[in-house]
Amino acid sequence: MGSPAVRSRASGLQFLLLIGALAGSLPSPSQAQTVAQVFQQVNPSVVVVRAKGRDLIARGSGDSTLVNYNEVGSGVVVSADGKVLTAAHVVQIADEVVVEFLSGESVAARVVASETTADLALLQLITVPPGVKPAVLGDSSRMQIGEQVVVIGAPYGIVHTLTVGYLSARHKPYTIFAEMPLAEFLQTDAAINQGNSGGPMFNLRGEVIGVVSHIISKSGGFEGLGFVVSSNMARQLMLEKRPFWSGVTWFRVSGNLAQYLNLPQPFGLAAEEVAKKSPAEAIGLRASRVVAKIEGKDVPLGGDIVLEAMGIQLEDEASFEKVRARQAQLRSGDEMTFKVLRAGRVIELKGRIP
Repeated sequence: MGSPAVRSRASGLQFLLLIGALAGSLPSPSQAQTVAQVFQQVNPSVVVVRAKGRDLIARGSGDSTLVNYNEVGSGVVVSADGKVLTAAHVVQIADEVVVEFLSGESVAARVVASETTADLALLQLITVPPGVKPAVLGDSSRMQIGEQVVVIGAPYGIVHTLTVGYLSARHKPYTIFAEMPLAEFLQTDAAINQGNSGGPMFNLRGEVIGVVSHIISKSGGFEGLGFVVSSNMARQLMLEKRPFWSGVTWFRVSGNLAQYLNLPQPFGLAAEEVAKKSPAEAIGLRASRVVAKIEGKDVPLGGDIVLEAMGIQLEDEASFEKVRARQAQLRSGDEMTFKVLRAGRVIELKGRIP
């Protein structure tokens, strides 16, 4: 056995090694923050997105009407030059978009990219208010199930509201929602309600790790199942690929419906809504004017039905995906062409993208 002095030095060394190991396993102060600290850090980069437009609504009596709508969503500033991430369903057919900051200042914005099958859109502010600091896009692949997350948005119009929860699950593209096959979803139990759409979800390092999309609910309110598009997906689609925004929502026409509407082919796309000042409106695409109930479905009628786009004939879902891929590459100044069925006649629409 060693002397008391040797044993004392050995014990002291072991204690220091233990403290060092524990310190190494803890997050550094620059990484670990309280929820309150995260909120104070990132809240100025969170914005309210107010979208105005027109929507064709079916009524229970069997007729329909065109109504004006005011959509309230959320978003997050992600670049110093004024780019804002939000949800596509908030702004896809908006005639006017205004972004409101924590200071109360409102700035007009335009949609510069959109991918409805991932529920993501990118806005460009017309002007950037002084002192606006963009949020940092984090690496969502590093997030572990069970980590705490923070959501900031405007549920029911109550702006800059904070909710806290945990990362519940991760869902790969093409696994959850058929309407949004491209989206990689992060699931959370942080409370999400109407108005949160497009808002950011942060980790405790203050990094954006997702953009709020939607919830699953039987009651209409939040029930613990919230879905957020991952930040890695948002970065890839909106900041790197920048898919083209047409300003249109489509209704697929196929099967018996194609026959009822006298389509000269088995598949087409009816233009449901067309946003004002959008590329689609610029080349003359006409939106639907009524909604009819056919075989239990609300079918938009009275507008153009696209038979061919960008030289690609629409024959089935696969050809539609080819059109979407082609259009995603369009930029300002490029030519956009549609061949449409309008009032029983096939005509061609052509024009340069503004």
